[in-house]
Amino acid sequence: MITEELQKLYQSYTGVPAENITELPSSGSNRRYFRLTGTQTLIGVYGTSVDENEAFFYMAEHFRKNGLPVPEVHIVSEDKMYYLQEDLGDTLLFHVIEKGRATSVFSEEEKELLRKTIRLLPAIQFAGADGFDFSRCYPQSEFNQRSIIWDLNYFKYCFLKATGMEFQEDKLEDDFQKMSDVLLRSSSATFMYRDFQSRNVMIKDGDPWLIDFQGGRKGPFYYDIASFLWQAKAKYPDSLRKELLQEYIEALRKYQPIDESYFYSQLRHFVLFRTLQVLGAYGFRGYFEKKPHFIQSVPYAIANLRELLKEEYPEYPYLCKMLRELTGLKQFTDDLEKRQLTVKVMSFAYKKGIPDDPTGNGGGFVFDCRAVNNPGKYERYKSFTGLDEPVITFLEEDGEILRFLDHVYALVDASVKRYMERGFSNLSVCFGCTGGQHRSVYSAQHLAERLNREFGVKVELVHREQNIKHTFEATI
Repeated sequence: MITEELQKLYQSYTGVPAENITELPSSGSNRRYFRLTGTQTLIGVYGTSVDENEAFFYMAEHFRKNGLPVPEVHIVSEDKMYYLQEDLGDTLLFHVIEKGRATSVFSEEEKELLRKTIRLLPAIQFAGADGFDFSRCYPQSEFNQRSIIWDLNYFKYCFLKATGMEFQEDKLEDDFQKMSDVLLRSSSATFMYRDFQSRNVMIKDGDPWLIDFQGGRKGPFYYDIASFLWQAKAKYPDSLRKELLQEYIEALRKYQPIDESYFYSQLRHFVLFRTLQVLGAYGFRGYFEKKPHFIQSVPYAIANLRELLKEEYPEYPYLCKMLRELTGLKQFTDDLEKRQLTVKVMSFAYKKGIPDDPTGNGGGFVFDCRAVNNPGKYERYKSFTGLDEPVITFLEEDGEILRFLDHVYALVDASVKRYMERGFSNLSVCFGCTGGQHRSVYSAQHLAERLNREFGVKVELVHREQNIKHTFEATI
């Protein structure tokens, strides 16, 4: 039935029947997409909501008139449930940056596409709003208190309750109201895309094109940048996220002056709100509709939430208390532990051999401390180790060990940062000296304490020849 209706539209538009009709993979929506090939290649769409379809038709025409890169709608059926639109190809930005998402190491080509996309966002938000009739939006014309509370309740009923957590609804509702007040102080007459993320950007001839904007409405521009840069499975490292935020702010200045301090203080509220809204969607699509793609995305959103809660949101005390409890649930911490970095730091004596790596990863850093002045050659230090004050004083006053460790810290810190961003679970760092007693023990002890203090990672410290073991638990 669907292909027959699309075939009729194709023949009506081109004058000849389509040679082939192939259904394309479905997304999170109820719309179904088909590629029709023949004298012209077009995308056929079947949408069950006429109101939503009409919103899309209006927006696509309006944005194209304003010079924005969106697909053109060529022909619509009389009942407005079927239509043919421009074929932009098969290349989603989400797939183009797949290697970067998998490794958290984004190539320059991937970064440039992200920059182009971010610079395009203010154009649709501001230029796209010029002359726009927001009454044509579906299901709501603007981002208001009702839509905020609806999304927060979506999180509460479709995700939070599905976890089995106990909570006080009245206190939670009080904080929901506070969040609504905070978000609405940023109201503006701009177009809010609402689902601006890399799955809704297509790459054609090296440039980004925008799709799936039919849920847009009037609303604050903060929402879209939060949606894009904190997309659960995008896994943008902090350094790249900061770079892209600066790109966005500079593009935004074309349309209005920006107070960066206020911008960042307000943005974090939208990031928290968007994260809760996304978890609600994952709960509904995953737990209730049984779509595995959404269930698989939950740990990434929980990781985002865990990171956000490192800074206080004093406006929402009960909500934050409950969210911390949520992120600590065993079903989420088990997954976190699998992906959490553990650094094994060891001191050893070269004459007894370099330690094996029990993780099966083939080992990591091995630093040779033997070039550093050795306290062990002096009789008064032979009964002490690198943990004892006399040896510590000798090494630090001599100074060679401090210069040595400065170089070690630079190398190991960089690796720990990248391992954490890439989701690696193990790194080993070994220090060797002649007897595994003084220089290597001092170095291993100081590195272990530093890594746990600076990065919050779990560190398993072993002074092999001294038969000493200590674990510094993760604080992240």
